[in-house]
Formats: sequence, C-alpha cells, structure tokens
Amino acid sequence: MSRSSSTAQEIVERALKLSRGDGCMVLVEERSTANLRWAGNSLTTNGVTEGRTVTVIALTEGSHGTSVGVMERSGLRTGADGEAVPGAPDELEELVRAAERASREAVPAEDAQPMVTPQEAGAGGEWDAAPSTTDISVFAEFAPGLGREFDRYGAANHLLYGYAEHEVTSTFLGTSSGLRLRHDQPTGTVELNAKSAAPGVAGGHSTWVGQATRDFADVDTEALGAELNRRMEWARNRVDLPAGRYETLLPPSAVADMMIELYGENGARDAVEGRTVFSGADGGTRLGERLARLPLTLYSDPAAAGLECAPFVLTDAPGRRATAFDNGLPLRRTEWISGGELAALNQTRHSAALTGLPMTGHIDNLVLDLPGASATLDGMIAGTERGLLLTCLWYIRMVDPQTMLLTGLTRDGVYLVEDGKVSGAVNNFRFNESPVSLLERATEAGAPTRTLARETGDFFSRTAMPPLRIPDFNMSTVSQAF
Repeated sequence: MSRSSSTAQEIVERALKLSRGDGCMVLVEERSTANLRWAGNSLTTNGVTEGRTVTVIALTEGSHGTSVGVMERSGLRTGADGEAVPGAPDELEELVRAAERASREAVPAEDAQPMVTPQEAGAGGEWDAAPSTTDISVFAEFAPGLGREFDRYGAANHLLYGYAEHEVTSTFLGTSSGLRLRHDQPTGTVELNAKSAAPGVAGGHSTWVGQATRDFADVDTEALGAELNRRMEWARNRVDLPAGRYETLLPPSAVADMMIELYGENGARDAVEGRTVFSGADGGTRLGERLARLPLTLYSDPAAAGLECAPFVLTDAPGRRATAFDNGLPLRRTEWISGGELAALNQTRHSAALTGLPMTGHIDNLVLDLPGASATLDGMIAGTERGLLLTCLWYIRMVDPQTMLLTGLTRDGVYLVEDGKVSGAVNNFRFNESPVSLLERATEAGAPTRTLARETGDFFSRTAMPPLRIPDFNMSTVSQAF
C-alpha cells in the first residue's frame, strides 16, 4: 500500500539506520489537540490541531567521555517508509547529520551513562499501533453543559471566561541499543473564570475554578459553575484587611501549586552540593529528617488512578533531574516524603552514583496524602472560628533556594471565614511562604482529591492534594491587583 508520508515507527527506524555516530536515540512525538475558548458567556473559538516533532540525540565517544548533540524539528517532510520525498532534500538525514555535528563539537557530558538495554527497560505500549488521537467530539458532553452555564450566568448578570483543551501525545522512543518503547499520554484541562457584570458586587469580583481530566468524561460543568456562583455570592460583602499572619485554609488547587514547586526543587545532586532546602547542614542531604508536623506522605506513582503517566524515563536532553541517558529506565511509585520524613530525592543514574542513593527518576504526577484523613474543605471551613480561605496563588517566584522561600500574589478570590461560614471577599495580598515550612506548620489536612494547580497546572496537571490548614500564613503586604 502506498503512503504519502511515513509513520512514527518508520521515522525512528530510518533515523537509527542513518546514524553514523557511536550511539543514537530517536524520539518521535505525535500530538493531537482539541480546544474550546469562551468569553463573555459566548464560545469564541474552537479547533483541532495535529503535529509531529522528531528529536535525534547523537552520541560521540572520545578520550574524555561521551558528548551529546540534540536536534529537534517539527513539520519534517518524509515519504513512505521514512525515505526522502522524491525530488526534495532528505530532511531526516539532514536532522541526523546536524545532531552528529553538534555531538562532535560538544564537550563531554558529565552525566553520561551507557544507554539502557531492552533487558533494563520498563514496559511500554504496543509499538506497532497507530498513534492515539483526539478530536472535538471529546467535548460532546462538556460543550452543552457549558452552554447551559452561559445562560445561567447571563441571567445572574455574571460573565464566564475560560479555556478547555484536550491533548493526546504518543511518544515513540528508539535507540541504537535496541529499545523500542512508546507511551500514549492523554492530558485535559478546563479553567473557568467568572466576573461580575453587575454594579456593586465587590467592585467587579472575579473568581476561578479548574479541573484536570484524562478524557472530559468526569467533568461536571454544572458543579464547576455552582462553585463559581457560590464564590460570587460570597463576594457580595467586601472586607478590607491589613497584611499580617492569618489562619488560612488552602484548597487542593493552592496546595498543588506549592507542592509542585517543592517537587521541582528536590534534585539530589543540587541538595548534595548545598544548593537547596534539602541540603544537610554539614554536607549531604536531609534524608531521614522530619519535614512535616503531620504524618503526610508525598509520592509519585505512574499507575496512580486517574493520574497515569509514563512508566519509564522519557526525555529529550541531558539534565540534572532527568537525562536522556536514562531513557527507558522503569519508574515506580516513589515516596518523596513518607510519614512526614524526607524519604527520597530525585535521582538520575549519574547523581545516584555520586550520592550512593538509589535511582529515583522524575515522575509526571504528584500526590499528597494523610492516611485516614477524611475532612473536606467545607468541613474545615465549618471548623474555623476566624481565618482566610485562599483559593488561588499567582505569579509565584523563588526568593531563597536555601529555605525554598517563595513570593507570589493571591488572585481571583480570598475570603474571610468567621464562625464557620464565609462572610465576604477580602482584598488581595502578596505572600511570602515556603512549601517546606507550610508542611512543618500545617495543623490539619483533609482527604486528597484530583485537582489542577492554578499557575503550575499548565505544565504539571496530574496532581491529587488535600486541603490544608495553616495557622499563620504570611500575607506580607496588601496587593492592589484584582
């Protein structure tokens, strides 16, 4: 059967065949995306896109070690079986040669390791199957529900804005050591923002909710809309408060933002070199030290229900936290914090050799859990005499890596809780807090639920977090931002 273009598998095989270096890895990503966007209670755009990215990682062995050249290209033109399009330049061969030139010109990589063999590798999906895809039909149930929310919000003199996206990425990994692995990753997110169009409602209050999903089958637009409406009703009363330390309830989304920041800084090599909050006072690391007052467990698991992700290392370049030299190594459930104690740090094979600790690779999901906890956010509100409900964190930036002190802004909803009920919306603040310090001070944690972080959810969407009670969250200054 003739074809006008080649499959991902054919590109992998031909790129490896073209390789003249001392080693080669090829990654082909096939992406399929569907999206909806809306503003002012009206759908504004929708679309479907498809794309392919080919990455060639060439290795050159020298007297001082292994050097690496990485070249990536989208929109690569190929004919059948990965061959060049007749009468056109051979773009795949050009890509391979460019990676090899870059490799020869590079200094040896300090994290170089032997390529993973099939015997060492994790399990992947069916290699020969066609890439998984998505299309606009993924919104078949979501879109009508969204339309009903437009009508409801229009009648209430509120406006809905937001965005929904579903992406399926099939990644094919082939190496000259014999690996042939593929992983299919569905990723969906929906974000809803409500604004008041009615005069006198908290000066034009704005609030946000979001959800991560694999397929939109579990997205309840009515429930999301009801939560937004509840927060808009809370905002009918406005309360101005000064900066200071307040007892604060963090819902799962805000907890996710802080824990993703923590996870991003848990590299073992950085800790051993004294760069992070996980560095030991006298060298080494803080492994085994108690970090949390409560017996919390922070873990990643490729098989976590609803949060499934790649069960093996899959990356396109050398690095300190994840390196292409480890491509294919299996990933398993890893407890980063266990029962409140620091239990593991992110390790490549290279950093594991330096630290003498097991290899514990980066996994693309994160769960914070307190075994036996069953409290809900509403239940924690009911148990609060006076405090703040902080729904969204924004513009988070590092201040001090040694303590992991972060600064950022509140956005789209800070509320005052009095005598077990939300009594009004509060002005925004700038905060200064450390995720590690929050764990040290948290006095209550609820049951974890799947959630979407407001700021970091764009690149890390697979999380399950509990609500947390912090007795003295530091609102350092009042912010005029809406």
